[in-house]
Amino acid sequence: MADLGIARLNNDADANATLTRADLADVVHRRLGLSRAESAGLVERVLHHMCHALSEGTNVKLSGFGTFILRDKGQRVGRNPKTGVEVPIAPRRVMTFRASQIMRDRIAKG
Repeated sequence: MADLGIARLNNDADANATLTRADLADVVHRRLGLSRAESAGLVERVLHHMCHALSEGTNVKLSGFGTFILRDKGQRVGRNPKTGVEVPIAPRRVMTFRASQIMRDRIAKG
């Protein structure tokens, strides 16, 4: 998987830092030389296409990164842990993420 320089965007070594859309747009701006507006637009379009595909029921696979998988869960009976009363849980669609083996190996290395 190509390293886009995202590993550490800012100089601080904060392990709890979150990678944001703005951070991704900044990397695109610096690496590809697009304007900041074009970079932000590119990131937004990619995310929009991913969201649209997922909303249409299509799984999204990013090679070397992972797969966003949609799964339909059927109705089931749950239980209120405080009162013990059984409560029906409605069927729903959930999204999960499964990291690729390359991603899991990179995370394991630290």
